Amino acid sequence: MKKIADNIPFSIAMAGKGGTGKTTLAGMLIKYLLMKGKTPVLAVDADSNANLNEVLGLEIADTLGNVREEMKKGKVPDGMTKDVFMSMKLNQAIVEAEGYDLIAMGQPEGAGCYCAANNLLAGFLERLTGNYPYIVMDNEAGMEHISRLTTRNIDVLLIVSDTSRRGLQAAIRINELAKSLNIGVDKSYLVINQIKKAPSAAVLDMIKDKGLEFAGTIPEDNTVYEYDLKGRPTVEMPDNNKAVKASFAIFDKIFESL
Repeated sequence: MKKIADNIPFSIAMAGKGGTGKTTLAGMLIKYLLMKGKTPVLAVDADSNANLNEVLGLEIADTLGNVREEMKKGKVPDGMTKDVFMSMKLNQAIVEAEGYDLIAMGQPEGAGCYCAANNLLAGFLERLTGNYPYIVMDNEAGMEHISRLTTRNIDVLLIVSDTSRRGLQAAIRINELAKSLNIGVDKSYLVINQIKKAPSAAVLDMIKDKGLEFAGTIPEDNTVYEYDLKGRPTVEMPDNNKAVKASFAIFDKIFESL
């Protein structure tokens, strides 16, 4: 773990098609890091339909997208510069929790020029991430975040798939796109979520043939659905839950290989 020893943030980003459980797994990863004492953690919800806060049981005060809109529309108080105003608003958007903080990106930029706002936002995020040894980023479904270079300089890209062929094909395409864009992803892993039985030999061969490292599987678990249905944070599921245990085993494997 040389990077962490050198005070360089270690970042893990989630990817995969919609409905595969990326956000739930991101929450499990944060739970794991807290349990292992790998703190503080910066949780970044880069999905425009932000719901990582629900998995974590937190309320979002504001998003970076809203702050950017305010600045672009000139909603800056008299006597305050744009950079001071944006810094103040961005700091207000950080949700503090025990051992970690959460920040939500919010809606993507709309029509018009966002150059000034985006430059200030990029500078703020660069300064912010330097305060955390671990960063967990939950991304939008599909490959849009990668093609727009939202996900860059990532140590581990954790690609989540369900057991469907479409899910696996999407995972393979995401991995190939990340490689072709040369966006600084050091290592990619595949996790197959919500399984009812072990992957077939044909599935494992397909993954291997495409050069995607298989990190493991997480079983289908009604507890996940029950917590979600009742609006309970899934990070509060007990440590002996089978989905939690399987997730932690995958994270152990990844960190041990680094």
